[in-house]
Amino acid sequence: MEQIAAAARGMVSNFGVVSITDIIDIAIMAFLIYRLIDLIRSTSSGKVARGIILILGALGLSNIFRLYTVNFLLSKVLEYGVLALVILFQPELRKLLEQVGSSKFGNVFSGRQTAPDELDNAITQTVEAYTSLSKSKTGALMVFERKNMLDDAIRTGTALDTVVNAELLKNIFWNKAPLHDGAVIVRGGRIVGAGCMLPMSGNVNLSRELGMRHRAGIGASEQTDAVVAIVSEETGSISVAVGGMLKRHLAPETLERLLRNELMPERTEEETPFNKLSALFRGKKEGQKDGESKEK
Repeated sequence: MEQIAAAARGMVSNFGVVSITDIIDIAIMAFLIYRLIDLIRSTSSGKVARGIILILGALGLSNIFRLYTVNFLLSKVLEYGVLALVILFQPELRKLLEQVGSSKFGNVFSGRQTAPDELDNAITQTVEAYTSLSKSKTGALMVFERKNMLDDAIRTGTALDTVVNAELLKNIFWNKAPLHDGAVIVRGGRIVGAGCMLPMSGNVNLSRELGMRHRAGIGASEQTDAVVAIVSEETGSISVAVGGMLKRHLAPETLERLLRNELMPERTEEETPFNKLSALFRGKKEGQKDGESKEK
């Protein structure tokens, strides 16, 4: 108990030494660490980060239990691993430095903002285009990016920056168009890539009826948190892949509801029948109060 009390007194005495600059210093470091963790979570580097943490943990354990040979090997792995990481993440580091040197420096540290109106329009236009493509049995593959960025996939196709438009989608997926075989990638309600290649699913239990377009869509949903909408070229049926699971034979209304639930969950919660009914009653009550006040 005396040791605990002494430690507590020491902590209390240290609070008097903390200055405003120390608080600012800690706040800056906490923010940078938070942004670094968020960056790791939003990219495919999460697995690499977990591997590094495991190596560091094994290095610490080998030092505690005096496993000198293991400790020596792991220390050498870390020593040369820094150079390997620089080579491995060279495109990402280059992009980061370009952003730092540009006028958009704030975008490096700020989160990606999605305009609700653009996303709402993207869903509406996608459903309209998919309804037409389904009737004409024209194959289509669209990927709606969420937290995991798909820059690697965008680099395999043609980079774009335009709003989602039903006529544009029908032109892109027209079977004689140069970009019809690849995927269209949507980020924040805007098309950022077309004709993009996606990783194939490694699931051996998939139905043999599924073609390359469906397997690519499932593969993208397995490796990222993206929502993938697919139109079959053989049957014209509409499917959606989320988290490695494929939902097939969807009606246009079901497609729209599913996309809104996955991409705009907050907006969907606000527009539930219960909330609409509550808003209706609130409006009636406010109108009655206004009428009573006018009569007074």
